[in-house]
Amino acid sequence: METSILIVDDEANMRQLVDIYLSKEGFHVYQAASGREALELMERKPICVAIIDIMMPGMDGWTLCRSIKDSWETGILMLSARTDVKDRIKGLNLGADDYLVKPFDPEELIARVRAITRRSSQAREDVPSSLILPEMKIFYETREVFVQNNTVDLTPTEYMILLLLAEHPKRIYTRENIVEQADRYEEWHDYRKVDTHIKNVRKKLQAAGLSYNPIKTVWGVGYAFQQLKEQNQ
Repeated sequence: METSILIVDDEANMRQLVDIYLSKEGFHVYQAASGREALELMERKPICVAIIDIMMPGMDGWTLCRSIKDSWETGILMLSARTDVKDRIKGLNLGADDYLVKPFDPEELIARVRAITRRSSQAREDVPSSLILPEMKIFYETREVFVQNNTVDLTPTEYMILLLLAEHPKRIYTRENIVEQADRYEEWHDYRKVDTHIKNVRKKLQAAGLSYNPIKTVWGVGYAFQQLKEQNQ
């Protein structure tokens, strides 16, 4: 299977140059011109390593690195013309696996990417690939949800809300908690939009065959995940 690499840089020439080097080595390469574009692509494609430029307009590389590490097990190589050791330390503290300064030697770039992919592969061996619940299964890498072998078509926001609640059963989340921890892909002008997302998740899961309501409303507080055995308690 090809290893997928994502190059995130606002300079098209740099993206294309790195793409050429990596493609020749057999990597499957994706490109993104901004942090927002990178996050949207990662919602759809499994990425092993993200190569991120630091100085980008809008969402900079630091913010993108933190966002990726909050949601994925993706390896990260920071790529920058900044040589200050404080920048390297900052990147590593945010979760980056490595830091390479421009201009770089193509062979060194490839060696560093291979090293990250090896470490990422070893780490994933100890990480469960799915979350198994009564009548429901959530797959982490593909972000797919199945109810009794039926695929549940959730939006990225709906998926992240479901996963947040399902991974922490019985824990009560306020609307504000859910927005802060489960979603960063849309603008929120009213936290009550969470209610609409919760309603849609319930509807889609039960339409797929789920026999119980997995998300409990805690009146005046927020929401909590509950499993089948808790329904009659």
